[in-house]
Amino acid sequence: MTTTARNIGWPGAMAIGIGGMVGGGIFAVLGEAVSLAHGATAVAFALAGVVALLTAHSYVRLSVRFPSQGGTVLFVDRAFGVDLATGTLNLFLWLCYLVTIALYAVAFASYALTFFGPGHGPWLRHLLISLSILVPIGINLLNAAAVARSESLVVVLKLALLALVIASGLPYVEPARLAPAHWGDSLTILAAGMVIFVAYEGFELIANSAEDVRDPERNLPVAFYGSVVLVILLYVLVALVTVGTVPDSRIAAVKDFALAEAARPALGALGFSLVSVSALLATFSAINATVYGNARLGYILARDRELPDILAHRAWNEPVSGVISVGVLAGLVANLVDLTAIAIVASAGFLLVFAVTNAAAARLAPRTGGSPVIPLVGAVACLGALGVLLARTGADSPHALWIFAGFLAGALLFELLYSRFRHGHLRGAAMRWPGA
Repeated sequence: MTTTARNIGWPGAMAIGIGGMVGGGIFAVLGEAVSLAHGATAVAFALAGVVALLTAHSYVRLSVRFPSQGGTVLFVDRAFGVDLATGTLNLFLWLCYLVTIALYAVAFASYALTFFGPGHGPWLRHLLISLSILVPIGINLLNAAAVARSESLVVVLKLALLALVIASGLPYVEPARLAPAHWGDSLTILAAGMVIFVAYEGFELIANSAEDVRDPERNLPVAFYGSVVLVILLYVLVALVTVGTVPDSRIAAVKDFALAEAARPALGALGFSLVSVSALLATFSAINATVYGNARLGYILARDRELPDILAHRAWNEPVSGVISVGVLAGLVANLVDLTAIAIVASAGFLLVFAVTNAAAARLAPRTGGSPVIPLVGAVACLGALGVLLARTGADSPHALWIFAGFLAGALLFELLYSRFRHGHLRGAAMRWPGA
């Protein structure tokens, strides 16, 4: 195993997980959850959190045993070998991150539009979406180190903002709005939780830094479990404040920027503007960080010849082609697909990836020293949640179902054709993870 400077303690690792989860997701998908679950939105967030917590257990076991910047890609390769199926999943993970960038970009535009008066055409929305991706591309190409340095400050700011919304809003909550009479049916509540599951996916980023964590047997479990539990509590409280203070009819009208509206009862117009500005910063930061991370994932896959060589091209010590490709593709998705469909595709994609990761943890249990039972429960939970989400999507948003199927089929077809074109590229994985 390669020796590295282990200079991250559990607070730093935990900050990575919290920053990955409390990114643009909560700003983007809160309104989607409320529109489905209504008074049970907090329950929906809690259910999604349980699935995330089960999966975090698998990541703990795998990260302690196989610490590497490869994270999920490494775990799947180690468990199932490198073949058409795992190559497809690795490419699909790269596509899922593209979709999350699109989700953050649409959320950025939605909050930015609150500062413009009525009467503007759709061109302004598309301009804002495009700028929210183009500027981070430039930052990543010119000064990528600034991305990592700025994240800690942005994480603190986001947590402080959400704490302010919660603390100021709780006294204004009307319990009647949270009563079971205002809940959807059980399957709808579960579907709502899975639509917003993308708001939890960022905890897996801890795995990518595992080789830099001191005393990993102690610090990695604290970081994974601590970050997920804290974010579950945070999301549940935000949901209680939003549903308890803002009428359903108003949420339906401002679904794309519901969190800003949740600050209005207690903090007035100033609170609305404060949350909107913070949402712009949070979503922009999330785009910046995800472009940074996904370009490097694309570089690893291209270096192993699972993606075209151009994505491994570097200039100024940065994966230039990867950064540009990620930005352009994410921009197309953001400008062509609506927010609801993007949220569904992103959440469904990560549920599928996490189901496979849980299965990998179960398969590798003899090597990690743990029991396969909890990872198997996690795999079943992810697959069950995915089934509910896709069934609901088929009934309510069939176009989102086709987009998800298209991404998955596209990854499979690309891997199938490219593996034939680049015969033997799958054997490169053993070189990608030396000593792991």
